[in-house]
Amino acid sequence: MSLQFIGVDPESGQTGSPTFWVDETSGDIIAQSYIADDATRAECIEKNAPGHDKTIPAGETVIRVPAHMIQILREACDAAERAAVR
Repeated sequence: MSLQFIGVDPESGQTGSPTFWVDETSGDIIAQSYIADDATRAECIEKNAPGHDKTIPAGETVIRVPAHMIQILREACDAAERAAVR
């Protein structure tokens, strides 16, 4: 595995820094971000994808990515797409 750093939340200071990387081997996007609060998690469970259990499976969580990081997320998507093509 080789992670390519894409970007960090420029508004987060030195702590609590949402960050994106791309696994250059698999093309997966790796995200560090804020754990969604209980109300958000509950709504995600309530409005889960049709045909899926209304749970958040073990090994998964709901994260919140700040809206001002959308451009960094787009860059991660582009880098992941390039890595997946290799």
